[in-house]
Amino acid sequence: MADAISKIDANRVGVDLRTVQLWFQDNDKGISTTNIRWLARIFGCGDKEATNDWMKALSAAQARLTAKRRDNKKTGGADTLRMQEMQAPAANHIPLTPVISVELQPMSPERPSGLAIKTEAIFSHGSHLNLPSSVFAGSSALGFLSYILGIHTITYMREDGIEKQVGFLWAPNWTFLFMVLLPLFFAIVIELLVFWKHDARPRFLAHADRPHSGNAWIQNLQANSHTYRAVFLICILFAGLAQWIGVQLIPLLEQAQDFAPSWGTIGIIRPDVLSTPAAIVFTALAYLYMSVTFYLLFAGLIILHTIIHDLWKLGSPAKLRAVQESWPGVSDAGLRIMRGVFRCTVLVILAAICMKAQSAYLASQGPDIITWMVRDVWAALTTYDDGDRIFSYRMPTHYSSLLVAISTCSVFLYGAIRLGGDRRLRAPLWKMSSAIVLLLVSYLTIDAFDGFSVLLMVAALIATYGLLDPEFGSAWRAGDMEGDRHVS
Repeated sequence: MADAISKIDANRVGVDLRTVQLWFQDNDKGISTTNIRWLARIFGCGDKEATNDWMKALSAAQARLTAKRRDNKKTGGADTLRMQEMQAPAANHIPLTPVISVELQPMSPERPSGLAIKTEAIFSHGSHLNLPSSVFAGSSALGFLSYILGIHTITYMREDGIEKQVGFLWAPNWTFLFMVLLPLFFAIVIELLVFWKHDARPRFLAHADRPHSGNAWIQNLQANSHTYRAVFLICILFAGLAQWIGVQLIPLLEQAQDFAPSWGTIGIIRPDVLSTPAAIVFTALAYLYMSVTFYLLFAGLIILHTIIHDLWKLGSPAKLRAVQESWPGVSDAGLRIMRGVFRCTVLVILAAICMKAQSAYLASQGPDIITWMVRDVWAALTTYDDGDRIFSYRMPTHYSSLLVAISTCSVFLYGAIRLGGDRRLRAPLWKMSSAIVLLLVSYLTIDAFDGFSVLLMVAALIATYGLLDPEFGSAWRAGDMEGDRHVS
């Protein structure tokens, strides 16, 4: 028993053999509270609940022993007291395991906390609709505030005589992006995360005959803790605070700007519509909402990368091929994950297109974004010259949208490389990759030449179809072939 107590990691002092011998002798010495704790841990075999029960039982026995000794001293009796009086709690029926056979196990640590764990909990805990509905509600609230302030639809006369529409509800990067694209993105990420954590990963581990560790997923998240912190700082401090100060606050305070006028700075040109204090408060709320939402977007991309890496790490392509015959669900899980990653990639690139298109429109000669794109299509199909020339403005949204597009394409590319070794995934991945390349090219060529809108609309239509059928007809043909086999 002395040796077992000394082996406990948390017990750096240990206990000598003479001390243990004194516990079993008829004397006035008792067991200290610290040693009772070590005994409870041994009898509980490292189990937290059993250890607590033994701690209560041993402490109660110690109290009874002390009371009996006190009574014996008063009555003069000298009853022989033995440690065998200490029994396990009858209510719990905890068996006393021989000390020789005890293998000390470390106490299960509490669930770790941190930015990565808390961020993942936003996606995985609660209802699947919590996060998408919260993002939608935030965008809706900003829309209502724009109505109250009167900037939901507003125009101004530019120096070259063009009347520009810069209303909040006319900006797709603040309406369509946050009300449609990002809620869909978050819904898909949540579905994939729940599928991988609670369905595919446990089944894969059981089939591959590998020991399942409950802390494995948490360790994967903690391995990316620095990435979460870096993304949080960039989104909140730079994309949120610094950009708001440079693009909105300073121009509003100085009543001058080098950026294209928008719903946030329209008060500089039309102070009769929006006052400076109201513009500062509204833009601060909008940029705070934007920075938090974009942090969650990048966190979703990190989670997708973690899922892909976890699947690849659990089994190499050779091992996956070895188990596919007995468990075809391995390929099915990989295909389902890549379908979700493809959908997320399409949605994020569409979000980047909204950002860049709005930024390009503000510097163009179009009266509103719809007319601007219609004129561009008409110029491509006929000899009509829309006369569109870019006004000299600084456009930081071009850079931020590029970062968004590159980030999501990197995640899809990583998944295609890691999981592309499965021959069953090669054909669908080629089709998905082609659609993403086309969509990315259409993003890069926005406002680069007359007729870019034609390419943009074609790519958007193909991408939208890909959201419904990521395999572009492969699933239908596979279903038809399966049906033909049943008929025959």
